[in-house]
Amino acid sequence: MGNLNASEAKALLMQMGRHLGKNGRAIIGVDLQKNVDTLLRAYDDSAGVTAAFNLNLLERINAELGGDFRLERFKHVARWNEIEKAVEMHLVSVCDQRVTLCERAFGFRTSESIHTESSRKYTAESFERLARSGGWKVVEFWQDAGGLFGLFGLIRY
Repeated sequence: MGNLNASEAKALLMQMGRHLGKNGRAIIGVDLQKNVDTLLRAYDDSAGVTAAFNLNLLERINAELGGDFRLERFKHVARWNEIEKAVEMHLVSVCDQRVTLCERAFGFRTSESIHTESSRKYTAESFERLARSGGWKVVEFWQDAGGLFGLFGLIRY
């Protein structure tokens, strides 16, 4: 759910409802909103695990699609998007450069980014509104002791 925008998440919930029918039930887990610094540290960890994961996209493009991205010319950046309530991951060009992919050239200016992922965070109330918009009613809500992650028990109406 966190990787989908609001209209995509609603469409998924509606499709689930069509498959499960009236009174169908589902359990969905979501990452809850928390302190922005905590979120950014999770998506830009000091060990560089998330950066390696993000840069792996360029490695896969090179290996599978014949690209010529030079990974050392990009850096991983995690940003908080307050409007979307989402952590965004970007690969930011550290210099002016050109890359080719499928025999097509692409130019990147210094600081230009490739937006690779969004991970939306919810409150209990915002996810309940989303669920209702997709035809579901929240009948149960569970969260961990720290309030970091939530599970929603849903019923289709």
